Amino acid sequence: MALLLNTRAVAKSYSAAPLFTGISLSIQEGDRLGLIGPNGSGKSTLLDIMAGRIEPDSGEVVLRKRTQLAYVAQESQFPAGLSIRAVMRQTLQEAGVPTADWPAREAATLGRAGFEDFEAEAAALSGGWRKRLAIAQALARDPAILFLDEPTNHLDLAGIEWLEKLLRNSAFASIVISHDRYFLENVPNAIAELNRIYKDDFFYVPGNYSAFLEKKAEYLHAQAKHQDALENRVRTEMEWLRRGPKARATKAKARIDKARELIAELGDARERSRSQSTDLEFQATGRRTKRLIHLEGVSYGFGTKPLFKNLDFTVTTGMRVGLVGANGSGKTTLLRLLRGEIAPLEGRIERADGLRMVYFDQIRRLDPDITLRRALAPEGDSVIYRDRAIHVASWADRFLFSNEQLNQPVGKLSGGERARVLIAALMLDPADVLLLDEPTNDLDIPTLEILEESLLEFPGALVLVTHDRYLLDRVSTVVLGLDGQGEAERFADYSQWDLWQAERKQPKPRAAPTPEAEAPSRKKKLSYLDTREYESMETRIAQAEEILAAKRAALEDPAVMKDGRLLEQTYQDMQEAQMAVDQLYDRWAELEAKIN
Repeated sequence: MALLLNTRAVAKSYSAAPLFTGISLSIQEGDRLGLIGPNGSGKSTLLDIMAGRIEPDSGEVVLRKRTQLAYVAQESQFPAGLSIRAVMRQTLQEAGVPTADWPAREAATLGRAGFEDFEAEAAALSGGWRKRLAIAQALARDPAILFLDEPTNHLDLAGIEWLEKLLRNSAFASIVISHDRYFLENVPNAIAELNRIYKDDFFYVPGNYSAFLEKKAEYLHAQAKHQDALENRVRTEMEWLRRGPKARATKAKARIDKARELIAELGDARERSRSQSTDLEFQATGRRTKRLIHLEGVSYGFGTKPLFKNLDFTVTTGMRVGLVGANGSGKTTLLRLLRGEIAPLEGRIERADGLRMVYFDQIRRLDPDITLRRALAPEGDSVIYRDRAIHVASWADRFLFSNEQLNQPVGKLSGGERARVLIAALMLDPADVLLLDEPTNDLDIPTLEILEESLLEFPGALVLVTHDRYLLDRVSTVVLGLDGQGEAERFADYSQWDLWQAERKQPKPRAAPTPEAEAPSRKKKLSYLDTREYESMETRIAQAEEILAAKRAALEDPAVMKDGRLLEQTYQDMQEAQMAVDQLYDRWAELEAKIN
């Protein structure tokens, strides 16, 4: 495969602290690289360097001539007043696409991203659909390499699965920063981690996330054995040094120098192996009441749109509920109902007496101007945790904040650091029920693993909204799925919900032809030709839908995408196939109306 991009000994520092030093990495055609690492390790910076958005302090990035790049940032924002179509046409103009090719290119690209109404205002879209539009913009540039910075943060579960399929089936190479472990398992064919635990701050493994974890375990085991051997050698050299060798002897001087090198190497190894993890442990009240919240016949919606109807559900102690559904299906609304922030339109909600709930809002409301010290300890220089006073510096250290950061404004923190500040605040309040709305956004994998353990050990009840499928599968004891159209179903796990969704998306067959017992009445109401047509309708529709599926698949063919005229013709063919299916269904309905 042809080499597209190569970084040679790339290094970057901010202030006096190096993010990474000497990273060399090659990207070839067909590569799908997953870039991971703790918050603050420099993932976004490395992505920016590779995409040519910023310059490294040293080293170089070599790009093959005429290689087209496209970049999708963490936050996707669009100017007010612009339609989806207008946003796409701006992108096509910037990319130098001939005007005559715009209609076909925008129709194919936006259709591929799942858009139907091209005239909707881009800025008014939900976070997930804004992310889809940003990805569609990138696809319109026909890139050889697509860079994505944490795209799964704002996509719902359906959106994540759409992105997985897109990346797996596309011809372009991709480099994706993500903390979604199922995504990392399903999409990349190589994983690279930025982390100070590695000698070169960097570890690259061909394969998916499982392969990476296996190689990482082998590396850390070898590193531990090397550190043990190094400690034994340093111990021997220290004993020799204490005996006071004469430094003026040439051999003694060389040995002293070597001992110093070993001591420095051991210090470096210990620093790398020092585990950094947050200390997350939510407080429970110790309540013995089993039934905490009971919903009976609860309905809620906006205008004529019902989110859920006649919902019966009970939250009990020890239950961990995963709320799933597309963006806009009512997950956050249901959390607000459980909390008592809003009232149901119909039905009733009963809460246990004196129920204490802790709520994590997906909208990270933090004053950007206050210092980290005040955000962590609003009342003074200490916090009360489990009836014990803890100094703010020690409390900050639990969440991986240094003393130097305490006087920094919160606005300068990364997304993951702001999430840790909010989680720290939640942990100060004892709770019977945790209501967590997207707590995993921006959290790195080590913090996610600690959060999982904390939620598993929490003795109260948990209601969790998250797009992290791994977390859902590991933590949830029951999944409540919302379809956004009034239905709410209970499932054993996420996989069951996913299967239910897939079955609902399948075309629903129309009613089977009337049994033979009813044939006489049909013959009386339909002509001979109409009867023949009616009896063949189901087969004809199935054949037409197969043709439509093939036309839709052709639109995603990379060879078709690169040929403007072929793309336009393929899109027209798909439209005609869709029209044929619609006409067949209309005709079937017309014939059934005659019978009935």
